[in-house]
Amino acid sequence: MSYRFARWVPVLLRLVTGYGLMAHGVAKLSRGPGAFAAVLEGMHVPAPALMAWLAIGTELLGGLAVAVGGFIPVVWLPIATVLVVAVVKVHWPFGFSSIKLVAFTPSGPVFGPPGYELNLFYLACLTALVLGGPGPLALDDLIANVRRGEPPTTLDHNQ
Repeated sequence: MSYRFARWVPVLLRLVTGYGLMAHGVAKLSRGPGAFAAVLEGMHVPAPALMAWLAIGTELLGGLAVAVGGFIPVVWLPIATVLVVAVVKVHWPFGFSSIKLVAFTPSGPVFGPPGYELNLFYLACLTALVLGGPGPLALDDLIANVRRGEPPTTLDHNQ
C-alpha cells in the first residue's frame, strides 16, 4: 500500500473538524445567543450569558483557526474545554452513540438524544493535529516563513 498522500491527512482532519466546529457555532448564533444562554442557565452553568458567548466564539474562531491550520495548540484547550463540558453536562447520560434511530415515520426518521461520540471524535482529531502537526497549507507555516523573512511561497508543514 502506498502512503503517497499521507502528508495530506492532517488537511482533511483540519477542514472537517474546523468546519464542524464552526457549524455548531453558527447554529447557536443563528438561534440567538440568548437562546443558548437560556439552555446553559437551565443546566446551572454559572454566568450563562457570558458562557454562551464564550462557547460560540470558541466554536467559530477556534474552528476557523483549526480549518486554516493556525494556532491549533493554542485553541486546543478552549475547544477541548467546550467539548468536555458538553459531554459532562449534556451527552453523557445518553451513552456513546451520536445517532439513535428511534423510529421511522411517514415524515421521516425520528432520532433520540445524541451521546458523546462526536465530542470524542473532535477531541481525537484536535489531539492528532496538536501532536502530528497541521500538515501542508497551514497558516502557521506561512507566518513562520514571513517571520524568517522568507517569501511565503510554501505553506507545507511537512516538507
